[in-house]
Amino acid sequence: MNRTEFAFVIVTPDPVPATLTATAVPNTKETAVKARTWFTSITAVLAVAVAATGCGVSADDNASGGASSGPIKGLRILVPNSPGSGYDTTARAAAKAMQDAKLADTVEVFNTAGAGGTVGLQRLVNEKGKEDLLMQMGLGVVGAVFTNKSKATLQDTVPVAKMIEEAEAIVVPKGSPYTTLDQLVAAWKADPGKLPVGGASNAGGPDHLTPMLVAKAVGVQPKDVNYVAYDGGGELLTAILGKKVAFAATGIGEVAEQAKTGDVKILAVTSEQPVDGIDAPTLKSLKVDLVFTNWRGIVGPPGLSDEKKRQYVDLLQKMHDSPQWKKTLADQGWTDAFQKGDEFKTFLTAENDRVAGVLRELGLVV
Repeated sequence: MNRTEFAFVIVTPDPVPATLTATAVPNTKETAVKARTWFTSITAVLAVAVAATGCGVSADDNASGGASSGPIKGLRILVPNSPGSGYDTTARAAAKAMQDAKLADTVEVFNTAGAGGTVGLQRLVNEKGKEDLLMQMGLGVVGAVFTNKSKATLQDTVPVAKMIEEAEAIVVPKGSPYTTLDQLVAAWKADPGKLPVGGASNAGGPDHLTPMLVAKAVGVQPKDVNYVAYDGGGELLTAILGKKVAFAATGIGEVAEQAKTGDVKILAVTSEQPVDGIDAPTLKSLKVDLVFTNWRGIVGPPGLSDEKKRQYVDLLQKMHDSPQWKKTLADQGWTDAFQKGDEFKTFLTAENDRVAGVLRELGLVV
């Protein structure tokens, strides 16, 4: 249900004495002129004060959140996954970069998880015309629309910007009997059902597509893969550390710190080239013919005005160019993949067709 917000302005005059003592005022022309002058002056002062504070907006503010006249105000970012997920991490990192760069004064990040991100997508689509709301999304939502037969689709949204790409990691817990990818693949091929593989995506998401495509590349039938879906990176990490899965496929950023401390071991990454700061080979270097990259971006609700879309594209462009975001990319190990507006819309359409083809090939959709 749409929410209507009202801004109230309270003008507080200087304190007035509780008791006023009236004295006789001589009825002279000079006194009348002084009275009229005083009344005119105080009226002008009040008029200026009200004009400067009207509707709660100062000369440096912008009620509609225009980036061109000051920091964006009141922006909300919907994350369609649970706290700790890749979407959540990305949205909160972006919000912090916006605020640190003084591009936004407050950014509320909130979670609406469920059905691989399509619950959040449906909420966004239902918020037609809401101009203070954006949604963090990515490849996982593209696939989930198909596998969950979602009524809401990404074609219903307004693409704002693609932000990052991130390789997936094939990871095992500390103490795993599989210390190399070859060892893992040999055991997997011998008995696929005995080796559960975890991921933070529902069917069709990147963490699900990765092991399915790896399976196909190494000679395991995708239909035989024992895939266990978790609701977000936080739950998946708990499962890995607790050895509830034999191995997992997940975004590198979600296990990089644990790999450094030795709590998990990354056996391979799915990128074309090795990832800086990650001590793991690529699948291609291990003779597995697969390169796979996840990506994340921002979309707005249907009915977003052209003006507001331009403001948000401008906001994301300025964030992308900021030193704060460049540091975030380096710290998280994310690859800059910025596309904005119509360019991102074209990419999203092509990605929708590509994922549909992969899912049909794997037998996951008709």
